[in-house]
Amino acid sequence: MTGGTKRQKEMRKALRALLPRVPMRDAEAILSVALAGHLRHLPPTIALWQATTSHIRHELTEYDALLEEGYGRDSARFFILEPMNETLREWGCNREVAETSDEFSS
Repeated sequence: MTGGTKRQKEMRKALRALLPRVPMRDAEAILSVALAGHLRHLPPTIALWQATTSHIRHELTEYDALLEEGYGRDSARFFILEPMNETLREWGCNREVAETSDEFSS
């Protein structure tokens, strides 16, 4: 995880600050999303937060299964809120996803 463009270097630095204990597998997936074209217009810290919450939601919680079972987005997000925040804490993050947050947009 060295070298690359200025934005890639900024992203890696911001990722280490945001998630100091994130597993390498998850860090690489988060960076991949954060560097994607649709987030390119955002500052690195915002792109990383969006990529992090999306990764945790879709890869590490039951969110998609809840949607498939017929739960609405808001209900599914309510049920995965604590598991998401637990993962963030395990990774050393000082931020949490709030129930009334727009950080659920992905």
